Amino acid sequence: MAEVKKRRHAREWAVQVLFQLDMNPTADIGAALEAFWYQIASSTREDEIDAKRLEFEAQRESLSEDDISQVAPPKLRKFAEGLVRGVMSNREAVDEKIASYARHWPMHRMGVTERNVLRLAVYEMLFGEGVPAAVCINEAVDLAKFFSSTASGRFINGILDRAARDVPHKTVKRDG
Repeated sequence: MAEVKKRRHAREWAVQVLFQLDMNPTADIGAALEAFWYQIASSTREDEIDAKRLEFEAQRESLSEDDISQVAPPKLRKFAEGLVRGVMSNREAVDEKIASYARHWPMHRMGVTERNVLRLAVYEMLFGEGVPAAVCINEAVDLAKFFSSTASGRFINGILDRAARDVPHKTVKRDG
């Protein structure tokens, strides 16, 4: 799988965890991440596990680190977890930036999906190493369309386009 596609998948995972944390603000980040990895690993073993009959904890006990690594390789998990932890530890600053660019759209009025896609993109623009603003915007628009709608993609694009004007240009940092 190409590196770009892998990173997009990691961003999809990050948005899903951020959504969960947004809906349960008192949740522990580490516990939310761990539960998410077990959840996606169990959903790939439906031929072995009848998810409708077994409770999540029972499924979780039957999964190993290898099961999770097959679905979410360690390098991608580390990237996704870094995004989640980065957004959460800088959430106040990220939210302030979003609020300054989202004219007439207070954070509480945004959909949970859109709010968390914006958080991820603004975090990467401001704090991400070597991720150009154009890449952040493109990824965020695609994530919004995937998890929500075409209209969400346009909404995200408008806000991030304004945000990108304030972000210094970055050069792409290559792995390896």
